[in-house]
Amino acid sequence: MIRSTTIVRLSDKLPLAASTDDSQDQGDLAKYTAEDKEIIRKLNQTSEPRASIESGPYNHHYLIANGLIYITICEKSYPRKLAFTYLDELDKEFINSYGHRIGQPDLRPFAFINFDNFIQKTKRVYEDSRTSVNLDKLNSELQDVTRVMTKNIEDLLYRGDSLDRMTNLSSSLRAESSKYRKAAKQINFDAMLRQYAPVVGASLIFVFLVYWIFLR
Repeated sequence: MIRSTTIVRLSDKLPLAASTDDSQDQGDLAKYTAEDKEIIRKLNQTSEPRASIESGPYNHHYLIANGLIYITICEKSYPRKLAFTYLDELDKEFINSYGHRIGQPDLRPFAFINFDNFIQKTKRVYEDSRTSVNLDKLNSELQDVTRVMTKNIEDLLYRGDSLDRMTNLSSSLRAESSKYRKAAKQINFDAMLRQYAPVVGASLIFVFLVYWIFLR
């Protein structure tokens, strides 16, 4: 289930629209909406364009597109593929409706709060992941989430982890480099064994024969 959605301008973190699931008790959601704000604060032009951040019973999913941040809180069991398809659909409609205005410097917070109507309507479509429409979306190849970065909220907020694209690329490259160095060492070791194993084997046989002939 989708519990909360917020749209924010990336450049200055100005909130433009938001929607929360009013059918549920919001007391338990306060902690996670506060985490939303911390995640948004960390995002910039060099951040990963989409990512999932795990936090207790919920996941935060965000999309950066067209100079905007779309972030949603979903129950952990809700499919990531549907969450990002949902955010993509919001982006298309929001840009179609307000794209010509989002760069205006004099915008007030929640200037497009009426967009909540579209968010609520779209949430209802995506509410049940088992409907035939949503099953078709899950089976579609249009939304590949296997490469979407996943983080843990504690690593992100309290252990200095980053959502920066270059930082994560550098970490991936370091991991790959380490993996290839280990593979190269193993290849060199195997080659050395193939090269010297016959010599060592012959030497051991020779020593054994000498021992057997002269020292018995």
